[in-house]
Amino acid sequence: QWLSDRKKRALQKKDVDIRRRIELIQDFEMPTVSTKIKVSRDGQYIMAVGTYKPRIRCFDTFQLSQKFERCLDAEVVTFEILSDDYSKVVFLQCGRFVEFHSQHGHYYRTRIPKFGRDFSYHYPSCDLYFVGASSEVYRLNLEQGRFLNSLQTDASESNVCDINPVHFLFAMGTAEGKVECWDPRTRNRVGLLDCALSSVTADSEIEGLPSISALKFDGALNMAVGTSTGQVLLYDLRSSNPLIVKDHHYGLPIKSIQFQHQLDLIISADSRIIKMWNKDTGKIFTSMEPEYDINDVCLYPNSGMLMTANEAPKMNIYYIPVLGPAPKWCSFLDNLTEELEENPESTVYDDYKFVTRKDLENLGLAHLIGSSLLRAYMHGYFMDIRLYHKAKMMANPFAYEEYRREKIRQKIEETRAQRVQLKKLPKVNKELALKLIEEEGEEQQVTRKRKQKNLPSLLKDDRFKVMFENPDFQVDEQSEEFRLLNPLVSKISEKRKRKLKILEELEAQEQEEEEEPEGKASDAESSESSDDEKGWVEEVRKQRKLLRQEEKVKRQERFKEDQQTLLKPQFFEIKEGEEFRSFKDSAKKQKLMKKTLGDRLKLEEKLGTLNVSDTTVGSKQATFKLKKSEQQKKQQEAEKQHRQERKTLRRSASHLRSKRGRGRLFH
Repeated sequence: QWLSDRKKRALQKKDVDIRRRIELIQDFEMPTVSTKIKVSRDGQYIMAVGTYKPRIRCFDTFQLSQKFERCLDAEVVTFEILSDDYSKVVFLQCGRFVEFHSQHGHYYRTRIPKFGRDFSYHYPSCDLYFVGASSEVYRLNLEQGRFLNSLQTDASESNVCDINPVHFLFAMGTAEGKVECWDPRTRNRVGLLDCALSSVTADSEIEGLPSISALKFDGALNMAVGTSTGQVLLYDLRSSNPLIVKDHHYGLPIKSIQFQHQLDLIISADSRIIKMWNKDTGKIFTSMEPEYDINDVCLYPNSGMLMTANEAPKMNIYYIPVLGPAPKWCSFLDNLTEELEENPESTVYDDYKFVTRKDLENLGLAHLIGSSLLRAYMHGYFMDIRLYHKAKMMANPFAYEEYRREKIRQKIEETRAQRVQLKKLPKVNKELALKLIEEEGEEQQVTRKRKQKNLPSLLKDDRFKVMFENPDFQVDEQSEEFRLLNPLVSKISEKRKRKLKILEELEAQEQEEEEEPEGKASDAESSESSDDEKGWVEEVRKQRKLLRQEEKVKRQERFKEDQQTLLKPQFFEIKEGEEFRSFKDSAKKQKLMKKTLGDRLKLEEKLGTLNVSDTTVGSKQATFKLKKSEQQKKQQEAEKQHRQERKTLRRSASHLRSKRGRGRLFH
């Protein structure tokens, strides 16, 4: 987000993934949000509506650019392209308006009695069917130019509707979770489906009554219904029971349903995910989760291209070659998909280093917090990788030498590993390795008796190999946590230390086989046969006592250091125009700020800086006098003295002129 345009262009040159991106249609976006997107029947034009301000944009696929843009007076709920191209479009707007556009622009505008939510166009009779916040279905005939008698339904409200493209059956989804089917020829209801009851399965948890949020016909007999609780039901019109029920498992309303006939897939989408699944078996084919919430999904006819309207300016275009070929206006996609290879995903933060507050303190860069050099992100900050390397070199100039020595040591160890090795303990966490070896031996004896399979050893497991090679994983036995959580470790460690000494002596003599001194171990085991619980309590008390003594010694050392350190005086600069009086003024100000507003007003009235008076209306009027600084007082006194001097000069000059005038008259 904070990258400049120059930096983004530089990233585009380096990043292979960004360079392979293709902008199919220029400026395929909206100012803020896109709500609906559709393709004309001839496939040449893609129309989308969005905000803000409410507008429609038409894109020409032959020119791969925007053809026109029109702003509207209200937000569009949905729209329909009546012609094969963009010349006839109907918009249902949120203010109960129905707006008609022709090729040149706005053509006509009318209004329906109730707020509309969806509409469908009946081609044989040129009727528009509107459903919304009413029990009636309003019919507007475009040939006669007038409203016809409404269809009276049993529903309180209707959300969606659709007309079958084969036999023109009109279906509408209600807020009660039912689908009503009407015959436009006789204007009578011919069927009723209770989808709310059928959507409840054994695995699903329903909190409220599911309403119908999406409806789509497929051919003459199939119909898909989407509910507000995230289920998709596929029906055969000859049966009242669904063929299959598919749950999105998000509990979000289904926004869109599309049919893909080449692979017999149903593409259903809610605001979070797009799922493609087989309509016969319900098996998931694939799914997509865009970065932003989805408002609408449009499948380009007879192709594998998918377009989405999102809660973001950019409208996404997906091309899935398995679903079908690329459209003819972008047929080059078929060749490109064959050449593309899977590459590891490159990150945008290659030039930045993520550091925590503790890392900044170790590098001595904690003072940069809040500046433009650090970008806050989650529990830390992003900083430029060059600045990080410079600071690390200054904080630890010999880090590279240590890294080099460590690498050389690792290489030498790798070459040694190829030789014939003796059975010896690792250099890191020797006591832990010895403990694991002992436990492994005991487990092997138990498994031999019980004839069980041996479990894999941690020493031979590659996942834990670094724990016995890297010194950073060394167990700190002097830490407070280790001593309190492992009180019996000290006793057990004495046995292992004896064994370690013996093993080290055997390694020094370079013996080929190292045998465990069983006699000493048995003596140690036999000598310690006390009660476990008593020993544990005594050991914990002893460790706590030792920790208190160590803390007391540390406090005494810090006290001595504080006594030896000399505090230097600090000097503070007074602001220009102010005089230092005493430290008592600041204390007075603090006491004054702690008082309530009423007490402060009374104090100001006593000092004469505040005057409160009643007005004729009944309200009160407060007049304040601002306090002046010493510099302002001196300046006002100087100005006052200067004005007095000028007045005296003017008086003396006028007096001299009057005397001269009298002398001339007398002469």
